[in-house]
Amino acid sequence: MASERPAQAVAALMLAAGYSRRFGADKRRLVLGDGRSLLAASLALPCSMLEEVWLVLRPDESITELGLPASIKLVQHPLTAQGMGHSLAAGAERLLVESDADSVAIFLADMPSIHRHSLEALMACAASNRIVLPSHQDKRGHPVVFGRDFWPQLATLGGDAGAKAVLQHNAEALHIVELDDPGVLQDIDTPADLIQL
Repeated sequence: MASERPAQAVAALMLAAGYSRRFGADKRRLVLGDGRSLLAASLALPCSMLEEVWLVLRPDESITELGLPASIKLVQHPLTAQGMGHSLAAGAERLLVESDADSVAIFLADMPSIHRHSLEALMACAASNRIVLPSHQDKRGHPVVFGRDFWPQLATLGGDAGAKAVLQHNAEALHIVELDDPGVLQDIDTPADLIQL
């Protein structure tokens, strides 16, 4: 029987286990002008477009306390507090075991301004043997879409360097998509960034 899912199914993995040290408070809970938290606003795009959304949280948190949809799949690991690499690894380990997707789009919890057409363009280029990066005015941004072939490498990451090592080791697999969307670069690291938003 033929599968009902698209030929290239894409899951989302949002990294939200950080401690907002540069911001000075838990920025994920900041209430934006439309009444949503920064985390909820960042999750809105993947939740509206993708059937499978994974969220990496700190070990002591729950989705309900953050007021998020129950359909989100939760990833928690003791090492996520030690940096983005550990969060990526924890997410990739779970995806390898539990997901049938061909690719995963890595989202950050402080980037609420990515346009729908940008995610559509990235997903259109996704493949299990390809890493798709968004770019705006020649600057690389997020979300980065990793084909399933690269998930085992993501699962070995640690520290706070994110996925840079995986990108460097697989330069031949990179596919850069130039987008007319400053939202792929716009993250909220400081209170000044929030004012610009």
